Amino acid sequence: MIETVSTEFAFALPRGYRDEHGDWHRDGVMRLATARDELLPLRDPRVQANAAYLNVLLLARVVTRLGSLPSITPGVIEGMFASDLAFLQDLYRRVNRHGHARVDTTCPACHHDFTVELAGDGLGESP
Repeated sequence: MIETVSTEFAFALPRGYRDEHGDWHRDGVMRLATARDELLPLRDPRVQANAAYLNVLLLARVVTRLGSLPSITPGVIEGMFASDLAFLQDLYRRVNRHGHARVDTTCPACHHDFTVELAGDGLGESP
């Protein structure tokens, strides 16, 4: 059996990002991070002044698409609602730590255990 490896993960933000024209963007794609993605932002003066800014720069590097935005910049990440930022941070941790965005959960009504894919449809899977 050949194991498939996903390198990109589709997602939908809980609330969505509203751009300067008033358009909403919810659907996006995040790719796996590279060592470079995690190392280069450490040199940025904004990170040196405020370590929490590392998350903003990391997400701006690995979120490759969000709606119809032409690019994802740190300004886009800064302009997100806190719930969407928290969602992306959690997704980043899951896909880069475990290689997937699956979560085991239990139905509160019937108590059946099952797995949910948080990130969507498995973009980037290859044989």
